[in-house]
Amino acid sequence: MGQNNNVSEFILLGFTQDPTGKKALFVIFLLIYIVTMVGNLLIVITVIVSPSLGTPMYFFLASLSLMDAVYSTAISPRLIVDLLRDKTTISFTACLSQLFIEHLFGGVDIVILVAMAYDRYVAICKPLHYLIIMNRRVCILFLVMAWAGGFAHALFQVLVVCKLPFCGPNIIDHFGCDTYPLLLLACTDTYSIGLSTIINNGAMCIVIFILLLFSYGIILSSLKNHSREGRRKALFTCSSHITVVFLFFVPCIFMYARPVSSFPVDKTITVFYTVVTPMLNPLIYTLRNS
Repeated sequence: MGQNNNVSEFILLGFTQDPTGKKALFVIFLLIYIVTMVGNLLIVITVIVSPSLGTPMYFFLASLSLMDAVYSTAISPRLIVDLLRDKTTISFTACLSQLFIEHLFGGVDIVILVAMAYDRYVAICKPLHYLIIMNRRVCILFLVMAWAGGFAHALFQVLVVCKLPFCGPNIIDHFGCDTYPLLLLACTDTYSIGLSTIINNGAMCIVIFILLLFSYGIILSSLKNHSREGRRKALFTCSSHITVVFLFFVPCIFMYARPVSSFPVDKTITVFYTVVTPMLNPLIYTLRNS
Protein backbone atom coordinates (compact mmCIF):
# COMPACT_ATOMS: atom_id res chain seq x y z
CA MET A 1 0.00 0.00 0.00
CA GLY A 2 1.19 3.52 -0.77
CA GLN A 3 3.24 5.40 1.79
CA ASN A 4 1.36 7.56 4.38
CA ASN A 5 -1.81 5.92 3.17
CA ASN A 6 -4.79 6.46 5.45
CA VAL A 7 -7.46 5.49 2.93
CA SER A 8 -8.64 1.91 3.53
CA GLU A 9 -11.69 2.07 1.25
CA PHE A 10 -13.20 4.08 -1.58
CA ILE A 11 -16.77 5.29 -2.07
CA LEU A 12 -18.08 4.58 -5.57
CA LEU A 13 -20.72 7.05 -6.76
CA GLY A 14 -21.90 4.68 -9.50
CA PHE A 15 -24.28 5.86 -12.22
CA THR A 16 -27.04 7.57 -10.34
CA GLN A 17 -28.35 8.16 -6.81
CA ASP A 18 -31.97 8.00 -8.03
CA PRO A 19 -33.64 4.80 -6.66
CA THR A 20 -35.88 4.35 -9.74
CA GLY A 21 -32.91 4.80 -12.07
CA LYS A 22 -30.93 2.26 -10.04
CA LYS A 23 -33.73 -0.34 -10.30
CA ALA A 24 -33.99 0.14 -14.08
CA LEU A 25 -30.21 -0.18 -14.51
CA PHE A 26 -30.23 -3.27 -12.25
CA VAL A 27 -32.70 -5.03 -14.59
CA ILE A 28 -30.82 -3.93 -17.75
CA PHE A 29 -27.37 -5.01 -16.50
CA LEU A 30 -28.69 -8.30 -15.11
CA LEU A 31 -30.24 -9.17 -18.50
CA ILE A 32 -27.03 -8.16 -20.34
CA TYR A 33 -24.96 -10.32 -17.97
CA ILE A 34 -27.22 -13.38 -18.46
CA VAL A 35 -27.14 -12.98 -22.28
CA THR A 36 -23.32 -12.52 -22.15
CA MET A 37 -22.77 -15.69 -20.11
CA VAL A 38 -25.19 -17.84 -22.12
CA GLY A 39 -23.87 -16.59 -25.48
CA ASN A 40 -20.17 -16.95 -24.68
CA LEU A 41 -20.42 -20.29 -22.85
CA LEU A 42 -22.54 -21.72 -25.69
CA ILE A 43 -19.73 -20.90 -28.13
CA VAL A 44 -17.12 -22.52 -25.84
CA ILE A 45 -19.22 -25.70 -25.40
CA THR A 46 -20.09 -25.89 -29.12
CA VAL A 47 -16.42 -25.63 -30.16
CA ILE A 48 -15.37 -28.25 -27.57
CA VAL A 49 -18.03 -30.83 -28.52
CA SER A 50 -17.92 -30.36 -32.33
CA PRO A 51 -14.96 -32.13 -33.99
CA SER A 52 -15.67 -30.17 -37.22
CA LEU A 53 -14.84 -26.93 -35.35
CA GLY A 54 -11.33 -28.05 -34.49
CA THR A 55 -9.63 -25.41 -36.63
CA PRO A 56 -7.40 -22.67 -35.12
CA MET A 57 -10.05 -20.03 -35.91
CA TYR A 58 -12.56 -21.74 -33.62
CA PHE A 59 -9.89 -22.44 -31.01
CA PHE A 60 -9.25 -18.68 -30.78
CA LEU A 61 -12.97 -17.91 -30.94
CA ALA A 62 -13.62 -20.24 -27.98
CA SER A 63 -10.68 -18.67 -26.10
CA LEU A 64 -12.06 -15.17 -26.74
CA SER A 65 -15.55 -16.24 -25.61
CA LEU A 66 -14.15 -17.79 -22.43
CA MET A 67 -12.19 -14.59 -21.72
CA ASP A 68 -15.32 -12.49 -22.32
CA ALA A 69 -17.31 -14.66 -19.90
CA VAL A 70 -14.64 -14.38 -17.17
CA TYR A 71 -14.02 -10.67 -17.87
CA SER A 72 -17.73 -9.99 -17.61
CA THR A 73 -17.91 -11.93 -14.32
CA ALA A 74 -15.07 -9.81 -12.94
CA ILE A 75 -17.06 -6.62 -13.61
CA SER A 76 -20.82 -7.19 -13.90
CA PRO A 77 -21.92 -9.08 -10.72
CA ARG A 78 -20.41 -6.41 -8.45
CA LEU A 79 -21.91 -3.64 -10.61
CA ILE A 80 -25.35 -5.33 -10.46
CA VAL A 81 -25.27 -5.89 -6.67
CA ASP A 82 -24.05 -2.31 -6.06
CA LEU A 83 -27.17 -0.96 -7.78
CA LEU A 84 -29.24 -2.45 -4.94
CA ARG A 85 -27.20 -0.73 -2.23
CA ASP A 86 -27.71 2.78 -0.86
CA LYS A 87 -24.02 3.45 -0.29
CA THR A 88 -21.34 1.65 -2.25
CA THR A 89 -17.86 1.23 -0.80
CA ILE A 90 -14.95 -0.90 -2.00
CA SER A 91 -11.90 -1.76 0.10
CA PHE A 92 -8.42 -0.74 -1.11
CA THR A 93 -7.53 -4.43 -1.67
CA ALA A 94 -10.77 -5.21 -3.55
CA CYS A 95 -10.19 -2.09 -5.65
CA LEU A 96 -6.69 -3.29 -6.62
CA SER A 97 -8.03 -6.79 -7.36
CA GLN A 98 -10.70 -5.37 -9.67
CA LEU A 99 -8.10 -3.20 -11.41
CA PHE A 100 -5.80 -6.21 -11.90
CA ILE A 101 -8.53 -8.55 -13.21
CA GLU A 102 -9.96 -5.95 -15.59
CA HIS A 103 -6.56 -5.22 -17.19
CA LEU A 104 -5.46 -8.88 -17.16
CA PHE A 105 -8.42 -10.07 -19.24
CA GLY A 106 -8.43 -6.92 -21.35
CA GLY A 107 -4.77 -7.62 -22.18
CA VAL A 108 -5.42 -11.30 -22.97
CA ASP A 109 -8.36 -10.27 -25.23
CA ILE A 110 -6.11 -7.91 -27.22
CA VAL A 111 -3.52 -10.63 -27.98
CA ILE A 112 -6.27 -13.11 -28.95
CA LEU A 113 -7.67 -10.53 -31.41
CA VAL A 114 -4.15 -10.25 -32.90
CA ALA A 115 -3.94 -14.06 -33.14
CA MET A 116 -7.32 -14.15 -34.91
CA ALA A 117 -6.14 -11.54 -37.42
CA TYR A 118 -2.98 -13.56 -38.10
CA ASP A 119 -5.06 -16.74 -38.44
CA ARG A 120 -7.32 -15.08 -41.06
CA TYR A 121 -4.27 -13.71 -42.89
CA VAL A 122 -2.75 -17.21 -43.19
CA ALA A 123 -6.09 -18.82 -44.12
CA ILE A 124 -6.86 -16.31 -46.87
CA CYS A 125 -3.39 -15.37 -48.18
CA LYS A 126 -1.57 -18.73 -47.74
CA PRO A 127 -4.39 -21.32 -47.80
CA LEU A 128 -2.19 -24.23 -48.94
CA HIS A 129 0.18 -23.82 -45.99
CA TYR A 130 -2.55 -23.01 -43.45
CA LEU A 131 -2.41 -26.22 -41.41
CA ILE A 132 1.41 -26.25 -41.42
CA ILE A 133 1.72 -22.61 -40.26
CA MET A 134 -1.23 -22.58 -37.82
CA ASN A 135 -0.33 -25.82 -36.06
CA ARG A 136 -1.22 -26.66 -32.46
CA ARG A 137 2.11 -25.38 -31.15
CA VAL A 138 1.58 -21.95 -32.72
CA CYS A 139 -1.96 -21.73 -31.30
CA ILE A 140 -0.76 -22.59 -27.79
CA LEU A 141 2.16 -20.17 -28.15
CA PHE A 142 -0.30 -17.37 -28.98
CA LEU A 143 -2.33 -18.26 -25.89
CA VAL A 144 0.78 -18.27 -23.64
CA MET A 145 1.78 -14.87 -25.10
CA ALA A 146 -1.73 -13.56 -24.44
CA TRP A 147 -1.58 -14.57 -20.75
CA ALA A 148 1.99 -13.34 -20.26
CA GLY A 149 1.20 -10.00 -21.95
CA GLY A 150 -2.07 -9.57 -20.03
CA PHE A 151 -0.37 -10.41 -16.72
CA ALA A 152 2.52 -7.96 -17.27
CA HIS A 153 0.12 -5.22 -18.33
CA ALA A 154 -2.18 -5.75 -15.30
CA LEU A 155 0.73 -6.00 -12.87
CA PHE A 156 2.02 -2.63 -14.08
CA GLN A 157 -1.37 -0.98 -13.32
CA VAL A 158 -1.46 -2.41 -9.78
CA LEU A 159 2.17 -1.49 -8.99
CA VAL A 160 1.53 2.09 -10.13
CA VAL A 161 -1.48 2.45 -7.81
CA CYS A 162 0.22 0.63 -4.90
CA LYS A 163 3.01 3.22 -4.78
CA LEU A 164 0.63 6.18 -4.62
CA PRO A 165 -0.14 7.97 -1.34
CA PHE A 166 -3.88 8.37 -0.68
CA CYS A 167 -4.43 10.72 2.23
CA GLY A 168 -7.72 12.52 1.74
CA PRO A 169 -10.58 12.32 -0.73
CA ASN A 170 -11.74 8.75 -1.32
CA ILE A 171 -14.80 9.32 -3.52
CA ILE A 172 -14.57 7.83 -7.02
CA ASP A 173 -17.11 9.20 -9.50
CA HIS A 174 -17.32 5.84 -11.24
CA PHE A 175 -18.86 2.38 -10.80
CA GLY A 176 -15.51 0.60 -10.49
CA CYS A 177 -11.78 1.01 -9.93
CA ASP A 178 -9.54 2.03 -12.78
CA THR A 179 -6.13 3.68 -13.05
CA TYR A 180 -7.21 7.21 -14.02
CA PRO A 181 -9.86 7.78 -11.32
CA LEU A 182 -7.34 6.51 -8.73
CA LEU A 183 -4.52 8.74 -10.04
CA LEU A 184 -6.84 11.74 -9.64
CA LEU A 185 -7.31 10.90 -5.93
CA ALA A 186 -3.60 10.53 -5.09
CA CYS A 187 -2.18 13.36 -2.97
CA THR A 188 1.00 13.73 -5.00
CA ASP A 189 1.99 14.95 -8.45
CA THR A 190 1.06 12.14 -10.85
CA TYR A 191 2.28 13.73 -14.10
CA SER A 192 5.15 11.28 -14.79
CA ILE A 193 3.09 8.29 -13.60
CA GLY A 194 0.27 9.50 -15.86
CA LEU A 195 2.65 9.56 -18.83
CA SER A 196 3.85 5.99 -18.17
CA THR A 197 0.19 4.90 -17.89
CA ILE A 198 -0.66 6.55 -21.21
CA ILE A 199 2.28 4.68 -22.81
CA ASN A 200 1.28 1.38 -21.21
CA ASN A 201 -2.44 1.66 -22.01
CA GLY A 202 -3.10 4.22 -24.72
CA ALA A 203 -0.04 3.76 -26.90
CA MET A 204 -0.43 -0.04 -26.75
CA CYS A 205 -4.08 0.25 -27.86
CA ILE A 206 -3.26 2.62 -30.73
CA VAL A 207 -0.30 0.55 -32.04
CA ILE A 208 -2.21 -2.76 -31.94
CA PHE A 209 -5.34 -1.15 -33.43
CA ILE A 210 -3.32 0.23 -36.39
CA LEU A 211 -1.53 -3.12 -36.75
CA LEU A 212 -4.86 -4.99 -36.87
CA LEU A 213 -6.39 -2.57 -39.40
CA PHE A 214 -3.24 -2.86 -41.53
CA SER A 215 -3.36 -6.68 -41.43
CA TYR A 216 -7.05 -6.76 -42.41
CA GLY A 217 -6.21 -4.28 -45.18
CA ILE A 218 -3.62 -6.74 -46.55
CA ILE A 219 -6.14 -9.60 -46.31
CA LEU A 220 -8.89 -7.65 -48.11
CA SER A 221 -6.52 -6.44 -50.86
CA SER A 222 -5.44 -10.06 -51.50
CA LEU A 223 -9.04 -11.12 -52.20
CA LYS A 224 -8.77 -9.90 -55.81
CA ASN A 225 -7.22 -13.27 -56.71
CA HIS A 226 -10.05 -15.31 -55.15
CA SER A 227 -13.24 -16.68 -56.66
CA ARG A 228 -16.46 -14.75 -56.09
CA GLU A 229 -17.68 -17.25 -53.49
CA GLY A 230 -14.27 -17.24 -51.76
CA ARG A 231 -14.30 -13.43 -51.69
CA ARG A 232 -17.79 -13.38 -50.19
CA LYS A 233 -16.89 -15.84 -47.42
CA ALA A 234 -13.64 -14.06 -46.57
CA LEU A 235 -15.35 -10.65 -46.52
CA PHE A 236 -18.05 -12.04 -44.24
CA THR A 237 -15.55 -13.41 -41.71
CA CYS A 238 -13.23 -10.40 -41.83
CA SER A 239 -16.05 -7.88 -41.43
CA SER A 240 -17.13 -9.58 -38.18
CA HIS A 241 -13.55 -9.52 -36.89
CA ILE A 242 -13.10 -5.85 -37.85
CA THR A 243 -16.41 -4.97 -36.10
CA VAL A 244 -15.19 -6.56 -32.86
CA VAL A 245 -11.80 -4.83 -33.18
CA PHE A 246 -13.54 -1.43 -33.52
CA LEU A 247 -15.92 -2.13 -30.60
CA PHE A 248 -12.98 -3.01 -28.36
CA PHE A 249 -10.29 -0.53 -29.39
CA VAL A 250 -12.13 2.74 -30.10
CA PRO A 251 -13.47 3.08 -26.50
CA CYS A 252 -10.08 1.94 -25.10
CA ILE A 253 -8.20 4.56 -27.12
CA PHE A 254 -10.63 7.26 -25.96
CA MET A 255 -10.21 6.21 -22.32
CA TYR A 256 -6.44 5.71 -22.15
CA ALA A 257 -4.70 7.65 -24.94
CA ARG A 258 -5.19 11.00 -23.20
CA PRO A 259 -3.82 12.90 -20.20
CA VAL A 260 -5.11 11.72 -16.81
CA SER A 261 -8.58 13.23 -16.53
CA SER A 262 -12.18 12.39 -15.81
CA PHE A 263 -15.11 13.14 -18.13
CA PRO A 264 -18.84 12.55 -17.42
CA VAL A 265 -19.01 10.32 -20.53
CA ASP A 266 -16.30 7.96 -19.14
CA LYS A 267 -18.80 5.77 -17.26
CA THR A 268 -20.89 5.17 -20.37
CA ILE A 269 -17.82 4.33 -22.47
CA THR A 270 -16.44 2.01 -19.76
CA VAL A 271 -19.82 0.22 -19.61
CA PHE A 272 -19.65 -0.19 -23.36
CA TYR A 273 -16.35 -2.08 -23.48
CA THR A 274 -16.62 -3.91 -20.14
CA VAL A 275 -20.31 -4.91 -20.24
CA VAL A 276 -21.81 -4.48 -23.72
CA THR A 277 -18.90 -5.63 -25.96
CA PRO A 278 -18.53 -9.06 -24.24
CA MET A 279 -22.26 -9.58 -24.94
CA LEU A 280 -22.01 -8.48 -28.60
CA ASN A 281 -18.91 -10.56 -29.48
CA PRO A 282 -20.65 -13.98 -29.58
CA LEU A 283 -23.62 -12.50 -31.47
CA ILE A 284 -21.35 -10.93 -34.10
CA TYR A 285 -19.16 -14.02 -34.54
CA THR A 286 -21.89 -16.65 -34.59
CA LEU A 287 -24.06 -14.70 -37.05
CA ARG A 288 -21.09 -14.26 -39.35
CA ASN A 289 -19.52 -17.69 -38.99
CA SER A 290 -22.67 -19.80 -39.19
